[in-house]
Parts: sequence; C-alpha cells; structure tokens
Amino acid sequence: MYIDLPEKRYYKIGEVAKAFGLNASHIRFWEKEFDILKPKKNKKGNRLFTQEDLKNLQLIYHLVKEKGFTLEGAKSKMKENSKSTEGNYDIILRLEKIKAELINIKNEIS
Repeated sequence: MYIDLPEKRYYKIGEVAKAFGLNASHIRFWEKEFDILKPKKNKKGNRLFTQEDLKNLQLIYHLVKEKGFTLEGAKSKMKENSKSTEGNYDIILRLEKIKAELINIKNEIS
C-alpha cells in the first residue's frame, strides 16, 4: 500500500489513520498488539508517529489486510523472517510508488 503523506518528522494519529483508511482506534489497537510500534507521545499523551513507525505500520497493514494474516500469524511472520519480510516489502513499496507516479503521468497526458 502506497501512503501519500508529506515529508515531516512527526505525524498525528489522525493523519496516519486517514492515510491508511483506518480508524484511529484500529491503529491504537495495533500499537498494543505489536511491540514494533512505539510512537512517541507528547505531554498531552497524543501519539506522534515517525517515518520508522509508518514503515512498520505499512508492513503490519500489508500482512494483516492485504495478505490476510491473523494478528498472531503476522506477529510470528515478522519475528521469523524479519529481514527477508522487510526486504521484500521494501521492494513492493518502491514498485507501488512507481506505479502511482506512472498513473499520475498517464492522467496528466489524457
């Protein structure tokens, strides 16, 4: 899944939820379930997601929503194949970004 967010240091949970097409509660639930998600919190307790958090969320989204893994299955997949899973997913993300750019170019030509 290609996420189109502006380049920033921190993203609020609402921005992240909108980019993924999920509810903020869904992301908070995944934060509790997956140890890899550790967004920073400000003094008010608002979650602030970094680029690394977004990358981890994309991997979780890919496994759970696109591949159909259960939460337990996604956790075990991430633990057993952490290097190869992330490497393969990085390639998929780059290809999806290229695809989105090509679609934009096609739409501009038409």
